[in-house]
Order: sequence, then structure tokens, then C-alpha cells
Amino acid sequence: MEAVKSGADALFILLGAIMILAMHAGFAFLELGTVRKKNQVNALVKILVDFAVSTIAYFFVGYSIAYGINFFQGADTLAQKNGYELVRFFFLLTFAAAIPAIISGGIAERARFYPQLAATALLVGLVYPLFEGIAWNQRFGVQAALKAAFSQEFHDFAGSVVVHAVGGWVALPAVLLLGARRGRYAKDGAIAAHPPSSIPFLALGAWILTVGWFGFNVMSAQTLTNMNGLVALNSLMAMVGGTLVAVVMGKNDPGFAYNGPLAGLVAVCAGSDLMHPLGALITGGIAGAIFVSMFTLTQNKWKIDDVLGVWPLHGLCGAWGGIAAGIFGLKELGGMGGVSFMSQLTGTLLGVLIAVIGGAVVYGLLKKMVGLRLDPEQEFEGADLSIHNISATAERETSW
Repeated sequence: MEAVKSGADALFILLGAIMILAMHAGFAFLELGTVRKKNQVNALVKILVDFAVSTIAYFFVGYSIAYGINFFQGADTLAQKNGYELVRFFFLLTFAAAIPAIISGGIAERARFYPQLAATALLVGLVYPLFEGIAWNQRFGVQAALKAAFSQEFHDFAGSVVVHAVGGWVALPAVLLLGARRGRYAKDGAIAAHPPSSIPFLALGAWILTVGWFGFNVMSAQTLTNMNGLVALNSLMAMVGGTLVAVVMGKNDPGFAYNGPLAGLVAVCAGSDLMHPLGALITGGIAGAIFVSMFTLTQNKWKIDDVLGVWPLHGLCGAWGGIAAGIFGLKELGGMGGVSFMSQLTGTLLGVLIAVIGGAVVYGLLKKMVGLRLDPEQEFEGADLSIHNISATAERETSW
């Protein structure tokens, strides 16, 4: 029976890893559909190569920082218990690799290719696992200190803060250091619209992400015995809440409509195992409102050219999710209990702080040492031709 259990657990977490791996296709198509046509190939290539670099960085450095585990031993040792620990690495890697996938959408259309890969290696190898280890593996005594101070540890079941808030807040200094796309904001205050190149591809990306998210959340249990259908229902309710609020506040704009469910799902990750479904619905609805209002504010008022709105979507909605777990997870509001508002607030702020400092240091050093941005001619030509020597539709190459 023990062999059957270990095999079932390995299969369970493997299926979760595969579902989250598929979400990276969602990141790719969401970006492809949002950027202009001259940058579509770059969107697709970046997500794939970032995942490969993330794997190397996490395998050799990041996983050891977060969990104190390395793979420098015989294959016979590694394969024990049906190789569960190996599959668990694969599963947690797909979370880690979401960090550069999130950032990619914010810096789209003007970032150089290889400096971004260097940033991916540093962020996934060093910055992300620092907070991952704190939140999910009792590293550095932070959780013990929170429990001593507020009676409960910081709780983030599936990564509202660990993955999404960290990714979104790392992206903010990257976007600011790069600056806006040329022609996006005029000196006289005019704003040039860069509408999505393909709403169908944008919608496809959002749908892939939405479906994969049920692996992201439900399979964060990591074993069959810990799996709970409450997580699935709460994820569904938050997704619906985010969608409905975003489509109303966004005045039927499809970009808002398809990012609404993502906002709700980002926010519910942390407390999806604790909340009542009504609490999850409210959490998702508030996240949808946060995304629409803050995306509009950052783009039109503050003139921060965050192309896919990754700071509002992941950074702000992720931080809201960490805090919301400390509200709607309370028994007084129908939750399971075992959570403290102050621990959630403190843990969320710590994650944001690590992300902002890490992002500023990594992208600041790269900007100073090698530069982050395409030159004006390359940006005008588009990242597809400038970096990859081909366009998405190849009319120029095939028309003659």
C-alpha cells in the first residue's frame, strides 16, 4: 500500500506540473495577442527560452536555496519512492519559471533578448527562492517569528504572494528602468494607443492560463491525501468574480474581460484552501476591480508602459490575495481559520520588499553593465526581425 501511495502521489504532482507547464503556453499567447505584430515571434520565443534558463538556474542553485536539496547523487538514490522528489522539483520549477513569464509581458516590445535571459537566471536562481524558502520551507526563522508574534504563520497555499506578487513587483522596476515604448507617450501629453494585435490569441492565452490554474491551485496540495475540492470551488468562484467585475468596469472591453478571470485566480491562490466560496467570490471580484482601475491609472495617468499590465494583475492582485487570506480565511467570515491578518500583511509586505529590491538590483546592474533596451532602429523594426530575423507572418520574406 505504501508503494501504491507513493506512486499515486508522484503521478498526482506530475499531472500538476504538466498542467502548469501548459500555462506557460498561456503566458506566450496572452503576450502574443497583446503586442504588435512585429513583436509576436519574440513573445513566443522568450517564454520558451526563459523556461529553459529557469530550469537550469533552479536545478543548480534555486531549489537548494529554497529547500536545501540538490541532485548531486546517484540516480538510484534520486529515483527512490517512485522519484517523488524529482517530480516535486518539476512541479515547483513551473512556479519559479512563472516569474520571468510574468515579467516578459511588462517589458515587451523593447527589451533586449540576452540581458533578459541573464535577469531570468539571477531572479530564478537567487531572488525568487529566497522568499520561496521563507514562505514554504521555514527558512531563516521568519515564519517562527510571525507565529510567536501573531499566533499564526504566513499562509500562501498556492502562491498569490510567493509567485504572483513577487513576479509583478520584480517587473515594476524593470518596466521603469526600460522606459516606455517609443511613441507611446508624446511630450505634449498625448497618449498613442497600441491596441492588441490579436484578440483571439489574447483570449486563447487567457483560456489556457485559466484551465491550467486548477492544476496550479488544486495540486499545490502535492499529495492525493491532502487534495481538497474546496480549493477547486474557490478557484472557480474567484475566477467568476474577477470576470464579471472586470467586464462591467471595463465597459465590455475584451482585454479587461479576459484578464478579469486571471486577476481573480491570482488573488485566490493564497487562501483557496481556507475561504468559504462566497469569500472567494468577493476576493476575485475585488481583484477584478483592482486590475481594471490600476491598469487604467498606470497607463493613462502615471504613464507607466507596462504592456500587459503585469504589475496591476500579478503584483497588486497577488498582494491583495495574500491579505485577503487573512480576512476571508477567518472563521468569523466563514473560513477555516488558522490564519492571522497581521501575519498575512507582514508576509505580503516582506515578499513585496524582496521583489522590489531584487528587481531593482538585477535590472539596475544589467542596465549599467550591458544595457536592457533595443536601440531606436531595432525597436522601430520590431523585435521579431531585429532579434530573430523573421516576422510572424513573413510577408516581407515570401512576397517576392
